[in-house]
Amino acid sequence: MSSPYEPLGGQAAIDTAVDSFYRKVLTDSHISRFFGNVYMAGQAAKQKSFLTMVTGGPNGYTGKDMRSAHARLVAMGLDASHFDRVVKHLGDTLKELGVADGLIADVAGVAESTRADVLGQ
Repeated sequence: MSSPYEPLGGQAAIDTAVDSFYRKVLTDSHISRFFGNVYMAGQAAKQKSFLTMVTGGPNGYTGKDMRSAHARLVAMGLDASHFDRVVKHLGDTLKELGVADGLIADVAGVAESTRADVLGQ
């Protein structure tokens, strides 16, 4: 698979997508509690950097690994239903931004590749 970064629209598209994505996440009562004490500007910046890296863009990500970054959330009860909801919001966001279904599937595949680490499995 070639890198989805450029076909997605590069950094400007990643930035727009992450901002829209977090608006969905923060209004979703099933998952918003996991972000209650999170500095969202910093969280969004980390997510933009991470998503840029994992879609094949410039690697400026300096955050924790997925298992360490989500351990506190797993202790709060983070499970597969929450992960599924996050992936759905990401896909919905990309769809709303006019991203082709094949690219959405590529990004969903990248997200799925982190499932075990995010869920501490």
